Amino acid sequence: MKAVIQRVSSSSVRIEGETVGSIGRGYMILLGVMEGDTQEDIDKLVRKILKLRLFPDACGRFDKNIVDIDGEVLVVSQFTLAAKIKKGNRPDFTAAMRPSEAKKLYEAFVARLREFLPVQTGVFGAMMDVEIHNDGPVTILADSALL
Repeated sequence: MKAVIQRVSSSSVRIEGETVGSIGRGYMILLGVMEGDTQEDIDKLVRKILKLRLFPDACGRFDKNIVDIDGEVLVVSQFTLAAKIKKGNRPDFTAAMRPSEAKKLYEAFVARLREFLPVQTGVFGAMMDVEIHNDGPVTILADSALL
């Protein structure tokens, strides 16, 4: 499972002009579910997201996590994180889990995160317009296979 975690001042997602998810200060997470991912990948990634200290303390150091600041999360499915681009110029997405299976793990990831934080989402598999107000900018790449 791969995630792009962006610290944001706000973020939203729209489908056909209608806002379906919106947050204030927190994380915008683009989530890619890979072939072979399991509940264990969800648990590892959620634990890391909750503990990451990406928010500044009074001295400006990254010393606070998302729970400390009462932050929010917007999660958007992003199968293109599975892209392999070594050969040729057209991305190869075969490392992505099949959509019907990936949706279940995506929803399980969101449910697990909601146990700890307010979470908004996009719509799995939909064409979405995502607005991100990256704060910093601070962007972290996470791969559950490497945690």
